[in-house]
Amino acid sequence: NVIDPLEVIEKFGTDSFRFTLTAMAAQGRDIRLSEERIEGYRHFVNKIWNAARFVLMNLEGYEPGAPERAGLELKDRWILSRLNALTSRVCASLDDYRFNEAANSLYQFIWHELCDWYLENAKPALYQKEDAERRLRTQQVMVRVLRTALELLHPVMPFVTEEIWQKLPGAGQSIVITRFPAVQQHEQDSRAEADMDMIIQVVTAVRNIRSEM
Repeated sequence: NVIDPLEVIEKFGTDSFRFTLTAMAAQGRDIRLSEERIEGYRHFVNKIWNAARFVLMNLEGYEPGAPERAGLELKDRWILSRLNALTSRVCASLDDYRFNEAANSLYQFIWHELCDWYLENAKPALYQKEDAERRLRTQQVMVRVLRTALELLHPVMPFVTEEIWQKLPGAGQSIVITRFPAVQQHEQDSRAEADMDMIIQVVTAVRNIRSEM
């Protein structure tokens, strides 16, 4: 439909253009591009940048390592379980060449579950510096989830993911040569997901009532 890819890349960026093509590449479907759709995914790139900036700004006193699972709060157990489910979906989608499903799974997780819910719920633990252990556990989970999400997203958005990944603590030579994330069955926590889902539904309902009233 007469869209020059070089002009689109110049206007919206390579990663947003690549993600648009991937998200729309359903099997047996012709892609009808529009600049509005590409611009929408540019906002997604900005969302990733803002999330990474928040994480990097709240790493004072951070020590690398995996937190003891027994000490994790509901929000931490929930996001790790959701990350595990995301890894499973993305790997299965890529294996079956359902690239659009992999892209949409990543979009929903990063925008809604990571940014809208986990990072917002992490703020009390990060800002309350009196409890250093709680703060460190939240930092470790936050870095782990962001790093894994970037590695899952890297085949679709290679440039922004490499740039952010290199800024995270303990970054190696390149995200390109890291092992692709694998499912961690021990982090699956259906109880945490159910409890957090109830909280999300209640908060969402309250917000809807406030907007209507």
